[in-house]
Amino acid sequence: MVNVTDGYGSSILGYPRIGPHRELKRALEAYWRGAIPRAELLAVGRDIQDRQFNELAATGLTQVPGNTFSFYDHVLDNALLFGAVPKRFEQYRDELDPLDFYFLMARGNPDVPPLELVRFFGTNYHYRQPELDADTEFSLHPEALLAEFDRAKERGIELRPVVLGPLSLLLLSKAGQIPGQDEFDTLKLLDKLLPAYEQLFEILAKRGSTCVQLDEPAFTSERSPAELAAFEAAYQRLSKAPLRPRMLVTGQYGDFGEALRILAASNVEAIGLDLASYRISPEDLAEIPGIRRKRLYAGVISGQNVWRADRHVTLEYLNRLAQVCPDLVVSTGTTLLHVPYDLLIEYDIPGNVADRLAFAKQKVGEVVSLAKALTDGPSESWRKRPTEVHFKQKHAVRQRVYAVTPQMREREPYSVRRTAQQAKLNLPPVPATTLGSFPQTGKIRQARYELGQGRLSFDDYKKRIEAEIEATIRLQEDIGLDVLVHGEHERNDMIQYFAELLDGFATTHFGWVQVYGSRCVRPPIIYGDVSRPAPMSVEWISYAQSLTDKPVKGMVTGPVTMLARSFVRQDQPLHETADQVALAIRDELTDLEKAGIAIIQVDEPALREMLPLRPAGRAEYLRWAVGAFRLATSGVKPETQIHTHIGYSGRAEVVEAIEELDCDVTAIVATRSIEWVVKALAADSGTDHGLTHGVGPGVYESRSARIPDIDELDELLTAAAEAITPERLWANPDGGLKTRHYWQLEPSLRNLVAAARRVRRRALAGE
Repeated sequence: MVNVTDGYGSSILGYPRIGPHRELKRALEAYWRGAIPRAELLAVGRDIQDRQFNELAATGLTQVPGNTFSFYDHVLDNALLFGAVPKRFEQYRDELDPLDFYFLMARGNPDVPPLELVRFFGTNYHYRQPELDADTEFSLHPEALLAEFDRAKERGIELRPVVLGPLSLLLLSKAGQIPGQDEFDTLKLLDKLLPAYEQLFEILAKRGSTCVQLDEPAFTSERSPAELAAFEAAYQRLSKAPLRPRMLVTGQYGDFGEALRILAASNVEAIGLDLASYRISPEDLAEIPGIRRKRLYAGVISGQNVWRADRHVTLEYLNRLAQVCPDLVVSTGTTLLHVPYDLLIEYDIPGNVADRLAFAKQKVGEVVSLAKALTDGPSESWRKRPTEVHFKQKHAVRQRVYAVTPQMREREPYSVRRTAQQAKLNLPPVPATTLGSFPQTGKIRQARYELGQGRLSFDDYKKRIEAEIEATIRLQEDIGLDVLVHGEHERNDMIQYFAELLDGFATTHFGWVQVYGSRCVRPPIIYGDVSRPAPMSVEWISYAQSLTDKPVKGMVTGPVTMLARSFVRQDQPLHETADQVALAIRDELTDLEKAGIAIIQVDEPALREMLPLRPAGRAEYLRWAVGAFRLATSGVKPETQIHTHIGYSGRAEVVEAIEELDCDVTAIVATRSIEWVVKALAADSGTDHGLTHGVGPGVYESRSARIPDIDELDELLTAAAEAITPERLWANPDGGLKTRHYWQLEPSLRNLVAAARRVRRRALAGE
């Protein structure tokens, strides 16, 4: 199965793992609430794995990847494969079943926070970040990998096990700090880690495995000379292991850069390139010494978008590549984890849009078809190039974008706005608030489902949502928050909600994509010119504001995040699409202001996430991304306070970009790293590129079940107040509370308010 003997091979680098009907999500959540036994959850996982490798083998792929399933996160799986368990979890190991111990690391408990949740290479996926320190010891635990390999082999299918490469495992991990020692470099553990890989290779070789896939996505980012030297040393050593399968090393999510040259000069047999994200020319590839001797996994089918490839252009490119690397396997550029399962089950996507799409199953078909055409020549069905589909352009939208002036991206100076806003809002120092969403109860989800099925009228649905909004307002008043939210009970997902109300977007019914663990979303598809037919959130926010004298924030998703969390059209530059979305949001903000909403939060958590992995292009990206946000938010009056919610970064250019957004208040996602964020904010205050406006450094993790105590929150807020002054400080969690239970939410927010009031009293007393 893994050997390519006749013609050109076909493969993929990974596959979705939640199940075609989200079987894993349902089983996980049932297990976590105690509704099913462990054996049933394990059976669901095994069934997903077995169906997957059987179906992939049946498609005609010459190679099928294995070990791509996970009960929560594959990076955490790889850390445990090599025995990397942080010390703070060790005390629980003996008392818990291995699966429950795994979930403890992923989800935490009231006494121990989980591993940090980190975005994965600009995708919508998040991984749990392993924690390593100088005392970390590695040991091999390949039981799950081998069990799947053996089950497939019994069916005559040889899987190619997929393992995170040793360098990426170390570089994606968080360096633990041991008191009294200098900051730790995780790459110092490389020599301790490599023997475990060599041991795994030997076991696989004896099991009959002929190829193992090592993913090194960390090297599609900019890397230091020392990191590249470590990469070279590692693969020189691993390629000389006395007993091992052939090695395929992949560079997913972009340009493999210098790592490609290093691998081409090594004894590694095969290299996988993400040619969908970074299309290297055959001429440039030919100039790399040693590349002609390698098997090239040509990743020409994108694993990150849902657009069908132009098969004629792609086949022509593959033919040219085959002149450089005759041993060629047609593949995907990345794992297909980031796209939905199957386009054919969607019944509501317009036909002219659906004709241009390919989900995971269709992408496998594209790979197989291209490999066959490369081997045998195009079939009769290829003779006629399909009619190109053009979407009707909206003249009014395009004219409006062309008419945008620099002045439309500017507001009055912050000092003027701050005075006007304080006069209008009269907020105390260190105001306490949340970042938008409250728990989505089963009753609300049921009401939304019944509305979609036509079993509930919109009037009855509206009454249920309004009752939930009122309960949320009353709870916040009782807790003592200073700025309230309406709870977003009418929204299934923040991106999908707005996408369903904007022209130019298509949404799916079953296009689920895993974000982390059991959390799944249905990314919308931007296919045409974007406009707003009618107000989208004004009615709900206005109703919430009518219930209270405290300010209620309007909640809108920013233009960059709408792009980042969608599958975006590829027939025009991103900045043009961003400005189209920004103008639609600008209209929404203007209508919210007219309705009497004094504070509007425009979420942009994806601003940093879309930052190019390499320095080239970052300045240009930040230029248009910041410009789109300012276009969306600069149409309101000075007294209207604009908030945003964003991920912090140590990169100076991102800090500068956050400042250039010119938001009145920026809420920062950085809970687990709050100490260094506070230090960075303090350092920024002495530079000319720091954050000078209001800041809310999230002081507890919204995705964790852990309830922070008052003293802990007080300590963090006090440190933040010292760094940026109490007058600019806000108290808030680091994200929305949609996934929490009320028994977690309420005490956490009460402790937050109590801590904020302590800091406020000390500030007013001049302490």
